Amino acid sequence: MNFLDYYDYNLDYNYSFGGNYTPQEEHVFQHQSTCFREVLCVSLLVVSVLIFLLGFCGNALVIWISGFKMKKTVNTTWYLSLAISDFIFCTFLPFSITNMVMEEWPFGRFMCKFTSSIMFLNMFSSIFLLVVISVDRCISVMFPVWAQNQRTVNKAYVVVVLAWVVAITLSIPSMIFRDVGSHLGRTICFNNYTLNQDSHKIVAMSRFIAGFIVPLIIIIICYSVIFLKLRTNRMTKSSKPFKVMSALVAAFFVCWLPYHLFILLELNHQNFDHSILITGLKVGTSMAAANSFLNPVLYVFMGNDFKQKFKSTVLSKMENAMVEEGRTTSRYLSRSSSMDGRASTHI
Repeated sequence: MNFLDYYDYNLDYNYSFGGNYTPQEEHVFQHQSTCFREVLCVSLLVVSVLIFLLGFCGNALVIWISGFKMKKTVNTTWYLSLAISDFIFCTFLPFSITNMVMEEWPFGRFMCKFTSSIMFLNMFSSIFLLVVISVDRCISVMFPVWAQNQRTVNKAYVVVVLAWVVAITLSIPSMIFRDVGSHLGRTICFNNYTLNQDSHKIVAMSRFIAGFIVPLIIIIICYSVIFLKLRTNRMTKSSKPFKVMSALVAAFFVCWLPYHLFILLELNHQNFDHSILITGLKVGTSMAAANSFLNPVLYVFMGNDFKQKFKSTVLSKMENAMVEEGRTTSRYLSRSSSMDGRASTHI
C-alpha cells in the first residue's frame, strides 16, 4: 500500500506524501467525512477550537494592553511582537478546523500555501523573539551600564523587524512546496516534494536546526550566564520576571518538541508503524498550536502572587506581569551603576 493512503488527516501543515505520487483528479470515489466517528479526531477538534478561542481572545487582549494601554518600553515591544505572532496564527486556525471536520481542503491552492506559511511564520518569529529576549536579559545582567544607555524602543523595533524578516524568509518553503490535489474523491492540501527527492529532508532538517536546535543552544547559554551572575552576586530576592520568561521559553520547547520529533521520524516513515506515526503527527501539531494561547495564560498566572490573582482583574494581571519586568530591569541597571557597585536582584 502506498504511504499516501495512510494520510487521511490534514491538520498538520507539514504532512507530506512519499513515493512518486503526483496529484491527479479522481472521480471514482465520493468522500464522506468520518471525523465525528473517531475519538482522536473529535478530541483534537475540541482542542483546536479551544486553542482558537483562548488564543484569539487572549492575544488580542495582550496586544490591546501592551500596544495601547501601557507605556512603550523595550519589554512591552518584545511581548507585543510575541502576541501579534500568536494572534495571526490563531486567526487562521478556523481554516484548519474546517479542514479537519470535512477531511478535505475547500479553500483553494493559494490558501493552502498561505495558511501553511502562517504556521511556520509563527514558529520562527516566536522562537527568534524568545532568543532576542534571552540575549537582551543576558546583556542587561553582564553589561548593566551599557544596557541602560543603549536599550531603546527604536532599537527594539529594528530588532523585531529583522526577526520577522528572517522568519518570513524561512517560511517561504511552505509557499513553494505546498500544493492541492485530488485523492480518493477529496481535495487535499499537502506537501509536494516529488520534484526533488532531497527537498523533504532539507526542509525538515532546516526547520529543526534553525527553529529549534540553534535557538535552544543560544537560550541555554544566555540562561547559564544569567544564572551564574545571579548566584555570584547572591541576587535571589526577587526572580519573578525571570520565572515568567523561563516559563515562556519552556512552553515553546515542550509544545514544539513532539512536532519536530515526528517530522524527523517521517523522513524514514518506512521504518515505523504508520498508524503511530500519523497519530504522533496529529498530536504533535495540536501541541505546537497550543503554544499560541499559552503565552497570555502565563502572563496572567505568573504576573502576581497566587493569592492576589483573584483580587484583581485580568487586565491588571497581564499588565503587572509585563510592566513588572521593565521596572525590575531598570532597578537592576540603576543599582548596578551605584557607588557600592552592588548588583540588583532583578533581571
